Amino acid sequence: MFSKILVANRGEIACRVFQTARKMGIATVAVYSDADKNAPFVRMADEAVHIGASPAAESYLIPEKIIAACKETGAEAVHPGYGFLSERASFVEALAAENIAFIGPPAGAIAAMGDKIESKKLAKEAGVNVVPGFVGEIRDTDHAVEISNDIGYPVMMKASAGGGGKGMRLAWSEKDVREGFEATKREGLNSFGDDRVFIEKFIENPRHIEIQILGDKHGNTLYLNERECSIQRRHQKVVEEAPSPFVTEKMRKAMGEQCVALAKAVDYHSAGTVELIVSGADKTGESFYFLEMNTRLQVEHPVTEAITGVDLVEQMIRVAAGEKLELTQGDIGIDGWSIENRVYAEDPYRGFLPSTGRLIEYSPTLPGWSDDGEVAGKPRRGVAHGVGSVRVDDGVFEGGEVSMFYDPMIAKLITWAPTREEAADLQIEALDNFRIKGLGHNVDFLSAIMQHERFRSGELTTGFIAEEYPDGFTGAPISEDLQRMLAAICAGNEFTWQNRARQISGQIDRSPPLTSEWMVKIGDTRHTVTLGDGHAMVDGVRVEGHCNWMPGMVEATATRADGETYGLIVERDGAHWLITTRGACTRALALPIGLAEHESRMIEKIPPDLSKMLICPMPGMLVKLHVSEGEEVQPGQPLATVEAMKMENILRAEKEGVIAKVNASEGESLPVDAVILELE
Repeated sequence: MFSKILVANRGEIACRVFQTARKMGIATVAVYSDADKNAPFVRMADEAVHIGASPAAESYLIPEKIIAACKETGAEAVHPGYGFLSERASFVEALAAENIAFIGPPAGAIAAMGDKIESKKLAKEAGVNVVPGFVGEIRDTDHAVEISNDIGYPVMMKASAGGGGKGMRLAWSEKDVREGFEATKREGLNSFGDDRVFIEKFIENPRHIEIQILGDKHGNTLYLNERECSIQRRHQKVVEEAPSPFVTEKMRKAMGEQCVALAKAVDYHSAGTVELIVSGADKTGESFYFLEMNTRLQVEHPVTEAITGVDLVEQMIRVAAGEKLELTQGDIGIDGWSIENRVYAEDPYRGFLPSTGRLIEYSPTLPGWSDDGEVAGKPRRGVAHGVGSVRVDDGVFEGGEVSMFYDPMIAKLITWAPTREEAADLQIEALDNFRIKGLGHNVDFLSAIMQHERFRSGELTTGFIAEEYPDGFTGAPISEDLQRMLAAICAGNEFTWQNRARQISGQIDRSPPLTSEWMVKIGDTRHTVTLGDGHAMVDGVRVEGHCNWMPGMVEATATRADGETYGLIVERDGAHWLITTRGACTRALALPIGLAEHESRMIEKIPPDLSKMLICPMPGMLVKLHVSEGEEVQPGQPLATVEAMKMENILRAEKEGVIAKVNASEGESLPVDAVILELE
């Protein structure tokens, strides 16, 4: 066994690997860039080596710097995590030349599976079902259009070396191919150093299922069940769960055996994942096709660990050290259900725009939180909670910064429970207790998904988000019971606020007498609230419970008479109250009944007219201007392309007009809300 390993990665995955290495008694080494010098993973390691500037291309993506850090510290092996160098065969070969072990698969397997074109050929030869498409060199855009017309729309254009949702474009027509082919090539070149693209038939209403593979160097290969990863946005996974509510035992066996055959065909060892696409229209579940193989540890590996009890990182380390798997296929079972939600620095209320900045507040805790290792053999870090358990994998800290240089993921929230419904309920409660301030985040959106009737039914496809939120996200729907409770809380808060203000000495008291009767306005709905002792009457309905909030405190909890507890974020916004819980931020106004008639006279600030301006919706680089001053434009016409978080975003005209002024130039870094151009 190794005595010291280096993790060639950052953030939560580096912390994750260090945790298992520590459990195994192995010393650890971190490498870090300028942006990460104060990051938790750097402090968690036994040693740390600075390897360069903040951009990954100047630090984490340079193999020579990783090898130099190994030599400096005496590290015998490198765990790559995911992303960066994790699927680069040349890196594995460079390590081998220096007699440094790679905690992952052999270079040959990475090369074979890393090329999406070649991997499809190999999969077909190994007897794995593959999606119809064109596998070969595409000369130019005209050739791409010709191929797409032959296959039949819709088609998917993919960078051959791509992954993580980058370098992918869905085309429903020839126009889409002409607009997106070159952008797909650029994303592939910028992110992976390879601009080759392949085109395949897009399976409509698909489910995304993946099989976890684990093999050793002695010819033993297992599959550790499946994960359902259908809920995605822009091909980036948002929610993952294990097992899948769709997969039957027969399907699981068929998928698993095909994936094992593929792994053996390329002499694969270590942990890996074969991604499959399954036609949702086929109720037999037999129409599944090979998508790609990720020759590394997946972001969503914790859900597999939760239902199998297998520490995948530990198995990767043992396999790399030459040990034989002690597990057999018969040892792999399914215990309960696990769900993972990815908490991202993005604003779902503004079209999921990336949000970077400082974490003024960060607390992902639940009441009774512990951080002392495994709980009931499930998570590596978490809290036992009723019938289930909660795990948070993160690599950020309060006061730290979510940088523009790397992936915007803040944390992974993983719950385990005996049933899917209980695991989802535990997600909702845990998300209610997440505290993030300083930047936009998707906690409300994740909670809304967990409560969504379609999610609860298990009827999922990769189009879930686009279909259920076609006009964007505005918050989870609020039930009548919850709205009455929020109205009661708002009235109670206002009563407490005004009562406290009265107790400040030295002021002229011109406020009206305190009353227990209030009008609470939520949206266009008005509620009549009468406060009592431990209860309130809201529109004639008795609401019982308790809210432990006081002026100056943001966090609060509310407990109803039936025992259900809600985590709340309560903030004052002028005369209004903002109460966030259960995936929605509710804006409420409470006025004494006697003043309610004057509510219509309150001054509302009218936002400025920005309809003639193209506003940069996120921090990023202007990579292309599609128009110039004086040019006429039509609705839907591309105006500018902005790259953010390694993804290209095409900004289009919303109406007909003439370009009056261009305020930015190609190659310029733009802040959020920068005016790129103006219309006459």
